[in-house]
Amino acid sequence: MTASTASAAAPAAVAATAAPQRSLIAPSSQPTSAPLTRVALAYIEARFKLYLRFGEPGRAHQLDRWRRSAVFLPGAVFCRVRWHANDYGTIRWQLMVMQACTPLDATQRIPGVQPGARLLLHAEGENEVRAVLERIDAVEALGIAPIAVSPAYWRTLANRLAARLPLPEYTAERHAAWLTRRALP
Repeated sequence: MTASTASAAAPAAVAATAAPQRSLIAPSSQPTSAPLTRVALAYIEARFKLYLRFGEPGRAHQLDRWRRSAVFLPGAVFCRVRWHANDYGTIRWQLMVMQACTPLDATQRIPGVQPGARLLLHAEGENEVRAVLERIDAVEALGIAPIAVSPAYWRTLANRLAARLPLPEYTAERHAAWLTRRALP
């Protein structure tokens, strides 16, 4: 064995014995080729915030000082809030509750969400965003994680916001009914 052959074989031996990198593993119900949903997040002091209000990303990547991204498995529910200001004050409030899609689902193209997601709720403007944030706080006060809430509830909130009707409360009874329905075959 020559010196160049030995040096070429050494990295292969080291790579074979090195611990495997932690990777996202799709649940057994999902094919291993299921696309992951990547969500862009950012923070610039007193100017711009693009952050997750709730959701459990499988992985987060810090891109630089101001930007990062979160990666979600198919079926995961998450909420992204956007706040933007200029020298005169707040100019934009936006809140979106989304569900990461499986390969068989139709996806909606949403800026900063690759390859897209199912949009469950979209609130625009300070009053609408604050009203939805209050509903999220009320769900958490019940001891229910917002990611476990029925997608139909988020759609109902979106429809009530669009119609300018009173927003419904999410109750423990409604949550129990959702869990029972989800458990049925």
